[in-house]
Amino acid sequence: MDRPTPPPGEASESVRLTAWVRGRVQGVGFRWHTRARALTIGELRGFALNLADGRVQVVVEGDRERCRLLLEWLRGEDTPGRVTGVTEIWDTPRGGYDGFAVR
Repeated sequence: MDRPTPPPGEASESVRLTAWVRGRVQGVGFRWHTRARALTIGELRGFALNLADGRVQVVVEGDRERCRLLLEWLRGEDTPGRVTGVTEIWDTPRGGYDGFAVR
């Protein structure tokens, strides 16, 4: 898999992205693929978690451009299952994550 990298230039600010992914996203390896994509993008920390209502919650911290790349992937057609929508909130990072985990 090619490693998508942000364009060179000024350092991007550090952010926290929380995304709720709707559709057929449980039981299809969605969290594991999200982790793999986060690791491919690099320098992202956080987790992907199945919710009781069928959504997957993705919390990721890193520079804004790298988080945006993950969000684009979540909304794209390269994800497992079938994504019907993604809602996101951008915030300041809180820290406390060691790598990217599947919960």
